[in-house]
Amino acid sequence: MSSTGPPVLPISTVQSTESQPPISVSAFRAFLSRLNDSFRNGISQRRPWPELTDSSAFSKPESFSEATLRIRKNYSYFRVNYLMVIGFTLAFSLLSHPFSLLLLLGLLFSWVFMYLFRPADQPLVIFGRTFSDRETLGILIILSVFVIFLTSVGSLLISAIMVGFGLVCAHGAFRAPEDLFLDEQEPANTGFLSFLGGAASNAAAAAVPAVSATRI
Repeated sequence: MSSTGPPVLPISTVQSTESQPPISVSAFRAFLSRLNDSFRNGISQRRPWPELTDSSAFSKPESFSEATLRIRKNYSYFRVNYLMVIGFTLAFSLLSHPFSLLLLLGLLFSWVFMYLFRPADQPLVIFGRTFSDRETLGILIILSVFVIFLTSVGSLLISAIMVGFGLVCAHGAFRAPEDLFLDEQEPANTGFLSFLGGAASNAAAAAVPAVSATRI
C-alpha cells in the first residue's frame, strides 16, 4: 500500500499592499531635498537687513516718477528681502487665524497624500470605492476652489499679500538708492512679477522630477 505525502499548502507570492507606505517616500525626500537647496540658495542672495533699514538713506521722493524709479532700483537690489517681507506678512496673518491655517494645511496634505506622492500602483480608495487619477485630480481641484474661494482662506491670503506688497512699495519709494551698487549680471529693469515667476519656476523644477517618479 503506497503512502501519500502530506498535502502541499499553496503559497501566494502576491505582496500585501497594506504594508506599503501611503506615499512614495524616496520621491518625497528627493522633493524636500531639492526644495531645501533652492530655499538656501535664495536666502543666501539676500542683502544685509541693516542696509535695508538704514534710516539715513530714507527721503521723500520729489515726484511720482522718482518714486517709481526708486521702487524699481530698490527691488533689483533688495528683491530677496522684499519677498521675505511678504512671506513674513503672510505667515503672521495665517498664524493669527488658526482655522484658516488648518484649512490650508489640510488642503496641502490632501494634494501630497492623495495625488502628488501617492504611488501609481496604489489607487485611491474611499469608502470602498476606487478612484482613478483623473477622478482624484478633479476632486482635489474642486476642493481647492472651495477652500480658497468659498472660505476665509482666499480673502486672508489676498489681504496679507496686499499688505506685504504695500510695505515693499512704501519702502522702495522712500529708500534712496544712490548708495546701492548692483552687480553687472543683475538686470535693473526686471519686474516684480517676473521675479515671482522665476521663484515659481524653481519650485516647479524641484517638484516635477519627484512627482514624475511616482507616476512611472
